[in-house]
Amino acid sequence: MLRGMRKASSNWLGKTVMSVMFGILIISFGVWGIADIFKGFGQSSLAKIGSTEITTEQFRNLFTDRLQQIGRRFGRPLTTEQARQFGLDRQVLQDVIADAAIDETTRRMGLGQSDADIVRAIQNDPNFKGLDGKFEHERFVQIIRQAGYTEQRYIAEQRKTALRRQLTGTIVAGIEPPKTQVEALVRFQNEQRSANYVRLTAAQAGTIDAPSPEALATYFEDRKQLFRAPEYRKIAMLALTPDDIAKWITVSDEDAKKIFEQRRERYATPEKRQVLQIPFPNADEAKAASDRIKAGTSFEDIAKERNLTTADIDLGTVAKSSIGDSALANAAFALAPNAVSEPVKGTLITALLKVTKVEPGTNPTFESVAPTIKREIALERARTQMQDLHNKIEDERGGGANIAEAAQKLGLNATTIEAVDRSGRGLDGKPVTGLPQGIDVVSPAFASNIGVENEPIQYNGGELWFDVLGVTPSRDRALDEVKDQVETRWKDEQISTRLRAKAAEMVGKIEKGATLETEAAAAGVKVETAKLFKRDGEAKDVPERLVAAAFRTPKDGVGQTEGNGASEWVVFKVTDIVVPPVDLASEDVKKLTENLRRAEMEEQLGAYIAKLETDIGVTINQNAFAVATGAASAQ
Repeated sequence: MLRGMRKASSNWLGKTVMSVMFGILIISFGVWGIADIFKGFGQSSLAKIGSTEITTEQFRNLFTDRLQQIGRRFGRPLTTEQARQFGLDRQVLQDVIADAAIDETTRRMGLGQSDADIVRAIQNDPNFKGLDGKFEHERFVQIIRQAGYTEQRYIAEQRKTALRRQLTGTIVAGIEPPKTQVEALVRFQNEQRSANYVRLTAAQAGTIDAPSPEALATYFEDRKQLFRAPEYRKIAMLALTPDDIAKWITVSDEDAKKIFEQRRERYATPEKRQVLQIPFPNADEAKAASDRIKAGTSFEDIAKERNLTTADIDLGTVAKSSIGDSALANAAFALAPNAVSEPVKGTLITALLKVTKVEPGTNPTFESVAPTIKREIALERARTQMQDLHNKIEDERGGGANIAEAAQKLGLNATTIEAVDRSGRGLDGKPVTGLPQGIDVVSPAFASNIGVENEPIQYNGGELWFDVLGVTPSRDRALDEVKDQVETRWKDEQISTRLRAKAAEMVGKIEKGATLETEAAAAGVKVETAKLFKRDGEAKDVPERLVAAAFRTPKDGVGQTEGNGASEWVVFKVTDIVVPPVDLASEDVKKLTENLRRAEMEEQLGAYIAKLETDIGVTINQNAFAVATGAASAQ
């Protein structure tokens, strides 16, 4: 029963994810000024927008999905704790509320989208096309059912996405940033500075004696939280993807040959020709030009007389199917190379054609494409088998088995991670091996618990199940466990303190008349030069913090900043400031203008949606929100 409820509630969520991915600008506006209203919330309700209710389970799934998207983009998982630090939890909630507010507004305004437009969009989706590149209804139904949707529900959500685009596109139409704003930002970004600087390292800090046992113990007690052992979880996982299943599917030559014969044209390379075309408004003018060419005038001269450039008459090197007019296509592919056609009457024009180059087509043998065809067939069969395996796995889980037990019973290979913390590291502090790439399992595992039946995660065209098998609570470590780490940290802090004082001393002397070169010689370091670096540019071999500090310092001013880590400090002097002229026609400025335009569109759209939310009414259950994002445990 509980599983059925989760399935039902996931339908709306899945499409919301797609709407965020394909239709709506990411909005930056506050929903946190709205007072929370807890009265009337059910235990599973996280937010209400007008008459729309968002459940905790729906939001948790969406939040997890967003973490996985970011993890795939950067090649490493993002934990829920990191996501909260970055404000991603609030951003996802803002997006969900924005979508709901826009949906409510389009309904009240009576906006609509034709069935034909929705059907066309679905049929053009490459996810729903078969091996022949055409829309397959059975494939469409299978994929959306795996995601938890009926056909009617999926179409309804596609309609919502289209309507959101209608409304938001109208709100931001015609926005352009002022010229003064563009110029000011260009000058800010392109300003360049030069500086001389020295690096103070551990060598300039002098000898650091080891701390006494008493001092180290006191240091450790004051900072015990820094050395605390994290919480670990034991996780079992089972990934089921078309690629995995296809490896065990054998496709016979007979089956592959049938597909080869049915789709032979797909594997062949068609003949291509470079076609030149001179269009005429009527047959008489085309006939007159044809007679002149026969009398000795060149095809190209006729084009020049009609004020047509080479680019105007060149259709490119094209296949026959790429020429939209069948009459012109047939004539072009019947011509001998360098010959000129008789006037050809097309659908809209009459034209003379010339072929300047012919690239013969190829017809591959079955043997040359058999591996490709067999893999395609195996993948198609694997997708069909996946639904059956999915049902069997869910039956086992419904009977009380965890995912490792279910996999063993069905002859599948599950993976068990004995101990992993929120950052994806094991007991040895190193990244855990065996975690799937491009998807975050750790975050949802820490948002779950032992005995909780988790929904599978979409993964590489298939699904990934996981269960939490054990929890090792976080604990304080004894000094003996982390003594080396404590000593290293203590020493680094001592070095940093000395270097900061040394840098301040050098700056004071330079400000009173000493030179950077004299102070560098006294400290035993060399003076380095960084020339004409920008705020956001990559200054090779220049400490990153020096760049930021130099742009806070006037010309001939002196300053200090941390270098590459706490054990390095930099003393510098700004020697030059250059502000290049603004070229509004340059590509960089055009890109900047477009970025500004998009930012202003987002700001205007954000203000509009904030007003919608105020008018419609938004309430948020902060307790449910904390549970869904892993900031609190479910009671």
